[in-house]
Amino acid sequence: MSDSTPIPGRGQAQGPVPGPIPGPGPDPELIGRGRPAELWNRNFRLFFVARTAAPFGDGMIPVALTAGLLGAGRPHSSVGFALAAWMGPLALFVLFGGVLADRFTPRRMMIIADALRLVGASVLAVSFATGNPPLWAVYTLSAVAGVGAALFQPGVASTVPRVASDVQRANAVLRVSEALMTMAGPAFAGMLVGFASAGAVYAANASTFLVSGLCLFLLRLAPPPADEARHGTFVAELVDGWREFRARSWLWGVIAIWTVYGFAVLGPMLPLTAVEVTEAHGSGTYGVMMAVNGAGSVVGGLLALRLRPRRPLAAGAVALTAVCVNLVVLGLGMPVSALGAGQFVAGAAFAFWLVMWSTTVQTHVPPQALNRLHAYDVAGSLLMLAAGRALAGPVADRVGAPEVLLAGAVINMVVVAALLAARPIRRLERIG
Repeated sequence: MSDSTPIPGRGQAQGPVPGPIPGPGPDPELIGRGRPAELWNRNFRLFFVARTAAPFGDGMIPVALTAGLLGAGRPHSSVGFALAAWMGPLALFVLFGGVLADRFTPRRMMIIADALRLVGASVLAVSFATGNPPLWAVYTLSAVAGVGAALFQPGVASTVPRVASDVQRANAVLRVSEALMTMAGPAFAGMLVGFASAGAVYAANASTFLVSGLCLFLLRLAPPPADEARHGTFVAELVDGWREFRARSWLWGVIAIWTVYGFAVLGPMLPLTAVEVTEAHGSGTYGVMMAVNGAGSVVGGLLALRLRPRRPLAAGAVALTAVCVNLVVLGLGMPVSALGAGQFVAGAAFAFWLVMWSTTVQTHVPPQALNRLHAYDVAGSLLMLAAGRALAGPVADRVGAPEVLLAGAVINMVVVAALLAARPIRRLERIG
């Protein structure tokens, strides 16, 4: 984070990182004759396809898990445990993914991660297609996918500034595309579940990792400065990343607050939405709700494409207040039309926040530290999210799902207030 007395917009650090640090610059191929090239250069097109294919497949997974596990007579809590089995390894191993990305280049690690996830999704496809796989197999293969995501995720943040000269515009375009695929994925999954099985959904998921890996393989990027630097030991680089992380109060402040948000709001929201909507209205309606959420994300991404607030984190925090609408309509068991409105508004709010947050991290953190700091970001954000997903079912069984969702609406507002009350977060200004 910035200092307690930051110089707005300069990416200044404190502690072991003295003085102002410029944000990462674009690849040399993005600059020509003194002005930035168009966004849609060859590398960005390939990266765009890679980041479009994977969300399409990932958007199918909650539908496949819910239909497959509940259809086999598994308890409701198994859905939350399966989602947590993916999220837990991601949060635990992503720090190592950040160091490996610095050592072996982000592109190489993302290709390896896609190959690993391709294998895991293929085995799940066969398992669901040939019968009802045991829970331990579903949890184990979900964990394999989580490890793959841990190797993949740190490289995303450092790749965006290298394939696009306008980082916020690139993030907004990617978010719109991901939202469209998240909208299409559940709808396609609902159709596949109806006509085939959960195994067919996982087969489609596996194919998206193949497409992503091929596109990343075709990227041609100049080596970043970090690739030519001499690396220390694995532990030393992990510790150095921690120092860089601690030096930015806006960064660790958001993540510290986000751990509460992930555990109490975002964590329970997905599995409880899946169970509540599926039980009350069927898996087809749940797929439609996820599609509506994706439509809201498109709108949020388009707003982020147009709006460039002076203080992006403050603007994103204000947008998060709209997530309460979704939690309240779910908790009160309102009709399908109200559920759709809640999903739309929540999708738009969260997409806008994600673009503001991603752009801030990618422009305020130096390129040689970006992979590791993004790994700390992901680990801190997702560890409690995994715990929230795992505990959502048991807690809802004990006190009731509506009570958990309504309590989440209250906590959502508390978190927004905390983000706006923290001066380094509230006052941090955009770069560029």
